[in-house]
Amino acid sequence: MQAHLATYSIAENFAPSPADVGTLPGHPERPVLLRHTEMARRSPATPEGRAVLIHAIAHIEFNAINLALDAVWRFDGMPQAYYRDWLRVAAEEAMHFGLLRNHLRAQGYDYGDFPAHQGLWTMCEKTQHDIVARMALVPRTMEARGLDATPLIQRKLRQVGTPDAMAAASILDTILRDEVGHVAIGNHWYRWLCERHDLDPETLYAELVQRYEAPRLKPPFNDAARRLAGFTEAELQWLQQG
Repeated sequence: MQAHLATYSIAENFAPSPADVGTLPGHPERPVLLRHTEMARRSPATPEGRAVLIHAIAHIEFNAINLALDAVWRFDGMPQAYYRDWLRVAAEEAMHFGLLRNHLRAQGYDYGDFPAHQGLWTMCEKTQHDIVARMALVPRTMEARGLDATPLIQRKLRQVGTPDAMAAASILDTILRDEVGHVAIGNHWYRWLCERHDLDPETLYAELVQRYEAPRLKPPFNDAARRLAGFTEAELQWLQQG
């Protein structure tokens, strides 16, 4: 079964909700938003560097709340389980954000004290008219990257070994556990949509990556977490081949 982008159209079944799709919801005045290339890198070996790192993760979790809620209101006609799933994801992302913000405050900082970038939300905007692409490219691409990156961040924090670094690494244990479930939800609904519209999920995914200019992910990959989240061996091999 081959899927080609020119042959599938689901707009008549899953049209966006009638709200204004051009606004940026739920974002406070701070942090200042920069391009990804404008973001400065700092070593987690210093207290401020660790704060910048945790702030960046907190911003990802903040955006993830809005991403989950956007998936709820934007696309009509899905089963009730779809809306329950993404509402649960939003609640868990809010809990993650709260853990990270409390950690920042304990170190004398707060959310908004450092600049942030909008890479995750950009893909949400690109896929606002296509629920199949949304499920393919936000939870199972952009957010799944966290499954790969989190253990590497934890390793750096544990090498630092200070109490605040160890506490941050422990918070990331909770986030990683929950994010496996969030990516699994994205995988489930992506495959559900593909089956409903007689699309091959693996063939279509490569085409969606190209059409929407999604970032091509690079190793190392957390294969164990990705398997738990529902990625197939063929998908893992495709990632490794680059």
